[in-house]
Amino acid sequence: MRGRVDAHFAAVGPPAGRLEAPPDKSISHRAALLGAFGDGSTRVSGYLDSADTRSTLSAIEALGAAVEVRPGDRGGALDVGIGGFGIAGAAEPVGAIDVGNAGTLIRLLAGLLAGQEGRGFRLDGDGSIRMRPMARIAEPLREMGAAVETAPGGRPPLAIDGGRLHAIHHEMPVASAQVKSCLLLAGLLAEGRTTVREPAASRDHSERMLRAAGAAVRVERERPSLPGDPVRSTIAVEPAEGIALPPMRVPGDLSSAAFHLAAALLVPGGDVTVAGVGLNPTRIGLLGVLNRMGADIEVVEEGREGGEPVGSVRARHGGLAAARVVAAEVPATIDELPLVGLLGCFAEGTTHVGGAAELRHKESDRIAGAVDAINAIGGDAEPLEDGFAVRGTGGIRGGEIDARGDHRLAMLGAVAGLASREGVTVRDFGCARVSYPGFEGDLRSLLPG
Repeated sequence: MRGRVDAHFAAVGPPAGRLEAPPDKSISHRAALLGAFGDGSTRVSGYLDSADTRSTLSAIEALGAAVEVRPGDRGGALDVGIGGFGIAGAAEPVGAIDVGNAGTLIRLLAGLLAGQEGRGFRLDGDGSIRMRPMARIAEPLREMGAAVETAPGGRPPLAIDGGRLHAIHHEMPVASAQVKSCLLLAGLLAEGRTTVREPAASRDHSERMLRAAGAAVRVERERPSLPGDPVRSTIAVEPAEGIALPPMRVPGDLSSAAFHLAAALLVPGGDVTVAGVGLNPTRIGLLGVLNRMGADIEVVEEGREGGEPVGSVRARHGGLAAARVVAAEVPATIDELPLVGLLGCFAEGTTHVGGAAELRHKESDRIAGAVDAINAIGGDAEPLEDGFAVRGTGGIRGGEIDARGDHRLAMLGAVAGLASREGVTVRDFGCARVSYPGFEGDLRSLLPG
């Protein structure tokens, strides 16, 4: 259990130096799941050691996978060996599978379990996960032939009776990599070709990893009719008799590295390089926003890991201008949008984020959480139905924020403290361990003294 741990962060000088990005959480989840539902065994190095990703290892063990965990060769990473039980060979566990706080795990695992014919499963988690909407996966899975029950309001726990699935074509009203991935994974066990059309291109880690595991996945991009319109995609997956994930190394997580980069941008004299960062085009929307804000950012692509481009990102302090983030950019920037709000406090003009209603369905309502946090420490933020607006005031006073059990709001508070005049106390800072247990140590390693 992570418990409620408070922490205080104050200006002590410019963050400077170089560090290795923590392993990518999204890719770690997917590697463990595909390894377990694959044939034979595989090894995943650089697997993120966090509460969320440990929940995934526990889940696949409960379903029959053999899991061997050893310390990795970098901080916060594990070397994980997985003996798979095959695409349709999950065991029926006694009792509920505990997904903890992991939204990615519950949604992706539901897709794989929906096709385990003749077996029943129950997925449950903590208080935060029980607030996450599940109707977006439950309804299409029922259409495919699985019996899926939710709690009132379409929320967890989920009860899934696996069935003989048939393919569907699903039009997603909102771009979501988790919903898309759930249906593609169910499509591996369905009769016929399953297709998913998304209104904007969301992160494509599942498609890349499925191909690496031998699944037949095809992606068709639609050319935007007008400049600035989103790139719509249709993804098709064929049923598979089996998959086999080759050994892979998980690249670094830009969503986590972003907090160190933001600290460098906001504190005078800041100069931070984060190495080993995944540069998947569907994940680097923040870098485009930062370019428009005039941030001093340098990106160097250095190779590939597990089919994903990887490199280093350097950020240096300088003046910022306000920017507008529109709906087409949201899928590639979704996890960093609260951080854009904090940067907007220091920018000249008003920063607008729109088309981001999905933020209301994360570990917390991140629109309300980000706005409340920014205002509590002396910023000037206003909530919008699908985003927020932040008026630049040149800086922030400091004060106290409640992370609300949301790891990204906790890390936002830490960065805000370094750039504030009076410091910031973060209530429930311990929730940062959900995705980045070493965050505080890494951040403080960049500070003088």
